[in-house]
Amino acid sequence: MKRLKQLLLAVFCLAATSLMAQVGSGYAADYASGPRFRALLHYEPHAEEAHVEFDKQAIKFFHKLTYGEGWLMDVTTSLADYPLEKLKEYSIIISLNAMPGGREQREAFEQYMEQGGGWIGFHASAYNDKRTQWPWFNRFLGCGVFYCNNWPPQPALVECDTQDHPVTRTLPASFVAPSSEFYQWDPSPRKNPDVEVLVSISQKMYPFGLKDVVKWGDFPIVWTNKRYRMVYLNMGHGDEGFIDATQNLLFVNAFRWVVSRDPKGDPFKNK
Repeated sequence: MKRLKQLLLAVFCLAATSLMAQVGSGYAADYASGPRFRALLHYEPHAEEAHVEFDKQAIKFFHKLTYGEGWLMDVTTSLADYPLEKLKEYSIIISLNAMPGGREQREAFEQYMEQGGGWIGFHASAYNDKRTQWPWFNRFLGCGVFYCNNWPPQPALVECDTQDHPVTRTLPASFVAPSSEFYQWDPSPRKNPDVEVLVSISQKMYPFGLKDVVKWGDFPIVWTNKRYRMVYLNMGHGDEGFIDATQNLLFVNAFRWVVSRDPKGDPFKNK
């Protein structure tokens, strides 16, 4: 019996040694000695109430992700004080139901994105129609103008168009997104060869809405334009945007993926 115990102990030690050789002798975690990057969060405090409700919750949500100063977040209600050189200090801009206003802000944003800047935008940050008069923005988004929406806000069954992408690979194939107003676009971003659609409203939802009813059509709600370092997320209306763990994970995945592709290098691989 004693020899058997010794033999089993020897086998265990050999297996442990082999495993250590495979994984290395370092820590499993990569602890940062300082902030990894900076992010600029932009929102419009005078927008419609339901948008501001989401925005305030989003500020708290992203602020919690800064705990320990792994990264730094600045918050602004206007991009007027952020010319190109200042925007370049940030790895990513988080747009909460807000977009650049006026020629100078638009030009600075365009140059920032064309030079490798990062962006995630929520809901009305992408709203545009024929009156917007910003053709570059449509090229950036990879879709057309606002077409229609469901109303009132309600939950929706959504489906991941792919689970091979870093933004969706940890998500279930389908899940129920919390109550929101969802925009449809014409033409759909799916028609753009530069766009990869990540999440869409399920066709099972049709007819979708109680007052304003969407009856058919392609309905992407999360996508990336592969020509830029960006993800657009159509959620962003009301006070239920952060009540669901799966949707929260989607937000974190999108944020992390955009930042990880910084032209200066992936900050999550550097201390």
